[in-house]
Amino acid sequence: MLLSSCNSYNSLLKSQDYDYKYEAAKEFYMNGQYTRAYQILEELVMVLKGSDRGEESLFMLGMCYYNLHDYETATMYLDRYAKSYSKGEYTELARFFSGKASYLQSPDPRLDQSPTYAALNQLQDFLDFYPYSTLREDVNDMIYELQNRLVQKEYDSAKLYYNLGSYVGNCTNGGSNYDACIITAENALRSYPYTRLREDLYMLILRSRYQLAQHSVDEKSEERYRQTVDEYYGFKNEFPESKYMKEADHIFKHSNPKAKEEEE
Repeated sequence: MLLSSCNSYNSLLKSQDYDYKYEAAKEFYMNGQYTRAYQILEELVMVLKGSDRGEESLFMLGMCYYNLHDYETATMYLDRYAKSYSKGEYTELARFFSGKASYLQSPDPRLDQSPTYAALNQLQDFLDFYPYSTLREDVNDMIYELQNRLVQKEYDSAKLYYNLGSYVGNCTNGGSNYDACIITAENALRSYPYTRLREDLYMLILRSRYQLAQHSVDEKSEERYRQTVDEYYGFKNEFPESKYMKEADHIFKHSNPKAKEEEE
């Protein structure tokens, strides 16, 4: 009740009674009044440093910023806690929420993905420290989602190459956009074999191989059509019920000499 008025809160901020301030900050924190709590805790983490209360104050400070959605500052304080109290009472939670705060800062796939890589490293570190944690399923879900963002960026790049098609203005080092599409998609599949975009990436590869064959000179077209047919069989074996199967069958019919003959 004493802490409910503005005057009492201002008096509290000026107080030199750190035990009283600690209890008040803890009460604010437990009641979800994170702005009031962190204003007190920022002073307490310096005054109480090295004590049990200092440890708890630092963790609460990081969590105040986390709950206020200031994830960058939250990560800073939670990381400081984990380094200062490597065997502390809240170390596992500090590492978890620091990783989650980084996860929540991961940008749109169209933007620079440096924060996404940083978040992946933090979450993987958590699993290395706590392989049997009750939080590992949540961490694995976040890692999977972050990986899918990276794959989405690669998929968008591969699709852009495919859409550029036979345009050669950007192919300064030889090759073609279809080659670039295949390489980009294959690298993504190699790095993230369990991505939810696996089917889409394989279909881009199949389309690109077919387009390469169609735009090839005679001495290269036969080999490239053969590669397209091989790609088709691999695609069909893995995705027999694919939403792209009608298109894949069309590519196969126009790439396979026997199928062409039967059609004629």
